[in-house]
Amino acid sequence: QVQLVESGGGLVQAGGSLSVSCAASGRTFFSSYAMGWFRQAPGKEREFVAAISWSGDSTYYADSVKGRFTIARDNAKNTVYLQMNSLKPEDTGVYYCAADVSLSDLLRTRPDYWGRGTQVTVSS
Repeated sequence: QVQLVESGGGLVQAGGSLSVSCAASGRTFFSSYAMGWFRQAPGKEREFVAAISWSGDSTYYADSVKGRFTIARDNAKNTVYLQMNSLKPEDTGVYYCAADVSLSDLLRTRPDYWGRGTQVTVSS
């Protein structure tokens, strides 16, 4: 199956920037998978952040991050990135990488594969 490993999380002040990465591997992984990012704050439900189609031609963002976050992928490296700018304290949470052959399932927070997450903390 597919394995996803996130990296790049950390502590940043409000208004700052941070980039997180997700490396995908596994016998069943193909660059045709849609990929995306979700986040979860303590005691809250996991929520959609951003997604990208297999080709990288189409991107999708939650309204809360639109204009501030950018998702991109490098299929040659089996890696997806999330560049986060103008960070706010409410962006704090564990950021999870996800993958699914179905973009629709990914957008509905029902991906087949999840990473273990990386912590992003934004101080006020």
